[in-house]
Amino acid sequence: MRYSRQLVMPEVGEAGQEKLRAAKALVVGAGGLGSPAAMYLAASGVGTLGVVDADVVELSNLQRQILHGTNHLGLAKVESAKRALVRLNPGVHVVPHRMTVTPENVSQLIEPYDLVVDAVDNLDTRYVVNDACVAARKPFVEAGVLRFDGMVLTVVPGKGPCYRCIFPILPPPGAVPSCKEAGIIGAVPGAVGSIEALEAIKIVLGLGKPLVGRLLLFDGLAMTWREVSAARDPNCPACGGLD
Repeated sequence: MRYSRQLVMPEVGEAGQEKLRAAKALVVGAGGLGSPAAMYLAASGVGTLGVVDADVVELSNLQRQILHGTNHLGLAKVESAKRALVRLNPGVHVVPHRMTVTPENVSQLIEPYDLVVDAVDNLDTRYVVNDACVAARKPFVEAGVLRFDGMVLTVVPGKGPCYRCIFPILPPPGAVPSCKEAGIIGAVPGAVGSIEALEAIKIVLGLGKPLVGRLLLFDGLAMTWREVSAARDPNCPACGGLD
């Protein structure tokens, strides 16, 4: 009964639900984007769900980070996330990783998982996750949000551009404001994080047309979605040598 609305779909059915149950997905970041992404992955029946975050729940998080509640203030976000996800679906194995992702630990972190949902709030970690997933040939979904805007990109190494192909150079410190500096409307990461979950589900099930080579841009004020095509850079230091 839990998955009846998916089982009735010919694109999913029992075989697809078994694929979801066998899947291992890692959500990097338990904040505004990671909250809806992790919740919908858990609700869909993804069997193993890793959650990475080094922070604790703060009052300012609760305007958008729906994994957490007032009664979780001061608790590690990964523990708060695990409680929420297990409460939503006790059948999902939630693996908390309380840590900061670095070039030194990222390869070991992603190794047990089939795919990665990158839901971080800083640019440095995006490049770290991108390079590690490309090197390991693991598909991942990338997203970012600020104010009323968001973007989503799916990377399947060797089949389309990676994040570094599109944004080859890390901007200098201070060039791109953070959500703390510029603000964010909570419903924006809600919408964009849900798209990340859908992309991840499509990858697990082998369905549809993922956002490979397509950057999806969301303008919440105009309420528009715009698609920008992107190509692989043959000289990309991350994925240029993949076939």
